[in-house]
Amino acid sequence: MNRPVRALALVAALTLALAGCATSNPTSSGSPSSSAAAGTVRVGSANFPESEIVAEVYAQALEAKGVKVERHMQIGARDIYIGALKDGSIDLVPEYTGNLLQYFDAKTTAKTPDEVNKALSTATPSGFSVLTPAPAEDKDSYNVTKDFSQKNNITSLADLAAYSGKLKVGGNPEMAERPYGPKGLTATYGVASDRISFTAISDGGGPLTVKALKDGQVDLADIYSTTPAIKDNGFVTLADPKNMIMPQNVVPLISAKANSATVSDTLNKVSAALTTDDLLAMNGRNQGSDKASPAQVAKDWLKQKNLV
Repeated sequence: MNRPVRALALVAALTLALAGCATSNPTSSGSPSSSAAAGTVRVGSANFPESEIVAEVYAQALEAKGVKVERHMQIGARDIYIGALKDGSIDLVPEYTGNLLQYFDAKTTAKTPDEVNKALSTATPSGFSVLTPAPAEDKDSYNVTKDFSQKNNITSLADLAAYSGKLKVGGNPEMAERPYGPKGLTATYGVASDRISFTAISDGGGPLTVKALKDGQVDLADIYSTTPAIKDNGFVTLADPKNMIMPQNVVPLISAKANSATVSDTLNKVSAALTTDDLLAMNGRNQGSDKASPAQVAKDWLKQKNLV
């Protein structure tokens, strides 16, 4: 989810542009602000389509309740947009429970959705809150081509330890250090580290990653589970019997200064209505032949769910 140079430049620009508007410390309090509803909520997204779609859902739902919103989409990877949250450039961003927990607490042992949600509420730094997670889940998933799966009898991450060749893994740059990345394949599934090579692909499991897998540049690609390209290309998503990849429910991450009762109530209602099937359908409209914009996809979904 990261184009580092562009993302860093954007954050710097946001910081300069918004410095005059940021009048309170975003890490000063974890409780909702009674005055935030009268101010502006700056909504950001990571730099992949689904994040922008969900951010647009948040933005439009808030606007329908009379909340003034500024949009700062496609900021970058987690390190970048959390930096923007910390410096006050943005106030709100869609997140994913498991990966966010691991970001805040790399040593977490939480596995189930309830364990993850409970641990995340504790691990989230003072001055920020995670609101109610949605039933919708989009998680990292390891995928191979159908041909690779059949030739090597690989349908699960547990099968990789017996694979005798060099395993070429592709994914976001930050995946190289994540617990579910190459290090996790070694620690959890016994794949020898000297048999793994990692290729960084900075498009959030998007077209470049898909192409790399189809063309054989990588054998194993990290693609988000609600990406239409998995089904469209007949990729085989490898089973994860040891739950190396944690539950990843969509959840709003918000700064305390923006977390009014109106804002939290609105976003919690959005989360309650958002399902995994919804994510698949929205991504399909955006990435398929329709090519609907994130704003249009969000608008239509909110109307369908009677949220605006």
